[in-house]
Amino acid sequence: MAVLLVASMPALYILQTTLPDGGFSLAFRSSSLVDGGWWPGVLTSMFVHTGWGHVIMNALAALAFAPAVARLFPGTKGGAVFLLLYIMCGAVATVGYGLLYLDSSVPVLGASGAVFGMMGAALRLLGRRGRGPVPLTNRRFLTNSAILMLVNAAVGLIGFVPGMGGLQIAWEAHAIGYVVGALLIGPWFAWFAPKPDQFDSRADVSDPPV
Repeated sequence: MAVLLVASMPALYILQTTLPDGGFSLAFRSSSLVDGGWWPGVLTSMFVHTGWGHVIMNALAALAFAPAVARLFPGTKGGAVFLLLYIMCGAVATVGYGLLYLDSSVPVLGASGAVFGMMGAALRLLGRRGRGPVPLTNRRFLTNSAILMLVNAAVGLIGFVPGMGGLQIAWEAHAIGYVVGALLIGPWFAWFAPKPDQFDSRADVSDPPV
């Protein structure tokens, strides 16, 4: 499912370029939370990008982090659970950013908030091999998170990333998405990850002959 998610980014961008306005009507604007504008942009904005550079960066980041999360949720139902987590991270990141800048009509678009959610979830799974996330107080997780958020803030404040077309970088949305992913992976694992059978009666090569 993670690979399909990554592949969907360039595929959707190709479709986006065929739209009359280049897909910018699907972007999110913070002011829509107040004036009742294109509020579906909370969801649609994460499926459109500013350019190929933007698409490639998000696709590579998703390819690096999303598989660790997707592996916890196998099968068709697991794929739906994984996508729900991804979308929730992106949507909350977008709304959170909007609440910080309610008077802004600058378009916000891209999957970065959702991708950062995958980063937050994946870093809690680092080295766990399917055993569930580490505690939020884990020293390695906190150290990695601090480094990543410092880099995120620095890049956002500098304001230059190839492929963004000169648009403002919503680094705050990245941070919110990261926190949401890190928080949700715990209950997501508890609620939806398959549990090993405590009593497995299936025969295997170790069974004595009958």
